[in-house]
Amino acid sequence: MEKLKIIFLGTPKFGATILKGLIENNYKPVLVITAPDKPVGRKQVLTPPPVKTIAEKHKISVEQPPKIRNWKAALQEVRPKASREIGNLKPDLGIVAAYGQIIPQNILTIPKYGFLNVHPSLLPKYRGASPIQAAILNGDEKTGLTIILMDEKMDHGKIVSSSQFLISDKKITCPELSQKLAELGANLLKETIPKWVKGEIKPKAQNEKNATYTKIIKKEDGKIDWSKPAEEIERQIRAFTPWPGSFTFWQKPARNASGIAVASGNDKTFRVKILEADVLKNKIPSKICFKCGKDYLMIKKLQPEGKKPVTAEDFLRGYHELF
Repeated sequence: MEKLKIIFLGTPKFGATILKGLIENNYKPVLVITAPDKPVGRKQVLTPPPVKTIAEKHKISVEQPPKIRNWKAALQEVRPKASREIGNLKPDLGIVAAYGQIIPQNILTIPKYGFLNVHPSLLPKYRGASPIQAAILNGDEKTGLTIILMDEKMDHGKIVSSSQFLISDKKITCPELSQKLAELGANLLKETIPKWVKGEIKPKAQNEKNATYTKIIKKEDGKIDWSKPAEEIERQIRAFTPWPGSFTFWQKPARNASGIAVASGNDKTFRVKILEADVLKNKIPSKICFKCGKDYLMIKKLQPEGKKPVTAEDFLRGYHELF
């Protein structure tokens, strides 16, 4: 088969794993489009997205438009790094994996074989921005990977191929599930691309009656509602790892000159992020256990605001006055 000119669009680690798979399977893109570098951490260090890091490692040209819809440079016109001159690129195929923006129709029609989107759910279930988190939040026993022929609507295009993934690990976190689905996606693309280009696959429309949607997760979504069952809260902790995290607020009492805790208007409320927990039917006095809407949540690992993550045992030693 003639070597394809592929354009790749993606941003986070999920996209980076897909991109790496394309390169390893001799589908190295001629151009990568990703999000702009962003400040990260307390020191706000300007950091490239994982996809850019992989692209530059393999000497692939990178473009980082803030909004692809308003991007003045058409995809056919790429500035080669060597000459910095406008070149005429006519891509055969576009691949999208967790890019984070809706691509307008005038761009979708450029590649000869269209744009294939790698989506981490069994579409039409869990369209939208957070399908992996949704699978964990809902306690799903299976999820999967779907490759669709993109149209201008969000995760709406016809299904080209799909693969199911059984969630056998009941304690799987969002990053872990994301990595497994990304690896599955890379393998599925390897099988799908040659068949798609040869016209051996007839895409099938999604069943709109079965469509469900996920939302963009916000920081405030991580606040724990202790009226919910412990099982739901434990799933939230795993789904919202590492961002936005699952957190609660505790009050550290003021102390008198003798070091004894006293009631005071100066009591300090501080935020604590819960990192790992187990569900219990009964409270264990020697452990950090919270009564929930149903059952108890035993905390195993947590992180006080501004501090490093610690085990529950270490936290008890440092904040024993709270219990």
